[in-house]
Amino acid sequence: MIDCHTHTQFSMDSEADINECIQQAMNLGLSAYAVTDHCECSTWFPESHYTDTGNFDYFNYAEDFNNSLNAVTALKEKYKNFNLICGIEMGQATQDTQIAEKIASDKRLDFIIGSMHQLKGEKDFYYIDYENMSMEEIYNLLERYFKEVYQLCKMDCFDVLGHLTYCLRYMKCRNNISPDISRFDEIIAESFRLLAHSGKGIEINTSGIRQGFGDVFPSLKYIRLFKDMGGEILSIGSDAHCVEDIGKNVSDAMETAKAAGFARLCYFKNRKPHFINLY
Repeated sequence: MIDCHTHTQFSMDSEADINECIQQAMNLGLSAYAVTDHCECSTWFPESHYTDTGNFDYFNYAEDFNNSLNAVTALKEKYKNFNLICGIEMGQATQDTQIAEKIASDKRLDFIIGSMHQLKGEKDFYYIDYENMSMEEIYNLLERYFKEVYQLCKMDCFDVLGHLTYCLRYMKCRNNISPDISRFDEIIAESFRLLAHSGKGIEINTSGIRQGFGDVFPSLKYIRLFKDMGGEILSIGSDAHCVEDIGKNVSDAMETAKAAGFARLCYFKNRKPHFINLY
């Protein structure tokens, strides 16, 4: 089993002690374990750097980035016999491409997840009030999301696309809104084609299972679509923000990968893919 998407004390929304996280991963017998703390390109600098701050709740990700990488780099030396991966979850790379390139050039990094947590001019999907939106407004928001993900997939600054359908989580869990995203299948397919052509992958993010969404991000349908578009690199991540959630539902994700036709999983070291057979 592998878990390549986890957060520690160096993420603004986690208090998980990094040493306890590593110990938990070792206790679970994970073949690969990645620490991927948050790093949002759109708020890399302190708040004073920005003129429009109304849609953001946290700034100065540069400090968190360096604290996380320094800690993991030192712990890789301590745990030489364990497959500890120094990663980052890079958010909104499309909104500051220079910062994205700066992050991606850091030689300490083994692995970069490319994620889209919020659109330009909007709050993070977590904070949006969907209850007061019409379905037309929701579909317009989703169209913008999948278009921006498509632009992200054109970039070279990451290795795996994170939780593609993250945008649906809070609509369903808080407001019981379940839009039909099949109308966006064409642009999703083109995004996957870009990823496959450039040797990038997607992740199966298991957080939706334990958080009430009831499925992985993205669903089996889209994991199959990724394979149909030529995708070969498939990672698994719990998106754990506490020690107890590390490795959660990874076995379910492995079965989903098999059902989608994949015979192996992937993790990254030194920004290079390494494969593990599922059978």
